[in-house]
Amino acid sequence: MQSASSQPQAWLDLSGRVGVVTGAGRGIGAEAARQLASAGAAVAVLDCDAVAAADVAGEIERRGGRAVGIAADVSREDEIRAACTQVRQELGSCDVLVNNAALVGYAGPLMDGDLAQWNRMLSVNLTGALLCTRAFGAQMIAGGRGGSIINVASICGHLPLPSGGAYSVGKAGLMMLARMLALELAQHGIRCNSVSPGLVRTPATEAAYDDAAVASARQQMVPVGRVAGPQDLADVIVFLASSRSGYINGQDILVDGGLSQTLMGLVPKPTQPMRA
Repeated sequence: MQSASSQPQAWLDLSGRVGVVTGAGRGIGAEAARQLASAGAAVAVLDCDAVAAADVAGEIERRGGRAVGIAADVSREDEIRAACTQVRQELGSCDVLVNNAALVGYAGPLMDGDLAQWNRMLSVNLTGALLCTRAFGAQMIAGGRGGSIINVASICGHLPLPSGGAYSVGKAGLMMLARMLALELAQHGIRCNSVSPGLVRTPATEAAYDDAAVASARQQMVPVGRVAGPQDLADVIVFLASSRSGYINGQDILVDGGLSQTLMGLVPKPTQPMRA
């Protein structure tokens, strides 16, 4: 009988597969890289921070996995092409691509926000995913054994983030990009889906939780009673990377603990019950 710890890996077996995760130096990306490796995949850890990428790759290797850290800015096509070549040489052709790299921040109202900041955010959050998909998707096509592409979108792609600049626009674009690629790449056996996190505590968002009152209020907003951690998203990413999700294509999975279902509960109600 298998031990409890070995069952998830057996059920979501990625042995012999090569995964590429962008923005994998910390947060959701780092945990996705760890979990892909735990399921048996060799993993390329891409991040614009070379030290962070090397640290995560080193951690995976110390745990017995196979990984390489690569410094790359996803908005630069030349760097992605170079990373693509390195992945093929050191690990083999890509089978799983996780487009996770993103910039976050509040850029102010759209009518007078800084245009350079708008363009920079979209170049990373949306165009970067396209550049990575073109490069690593070509490897999947050439390899001839299909593959899985997962875009990390956001609940903010479903619901607008006030003063968020290009953030919600870019995340909504990631979902549509996945749907379009699902149609275009299906003939090659390549599936493309997206995952939309709700509230997640990561290094990029941790400052919001330094205020105990804010942290408590956010936790109370989520029906399951807690804010997500990176592993909550990584678990879904690994599922979508595996053959267990082989008939899921062109979909977005909203991983928010039910947060998106609470809107109508916020609508003011009369003090006297309404009659049917």
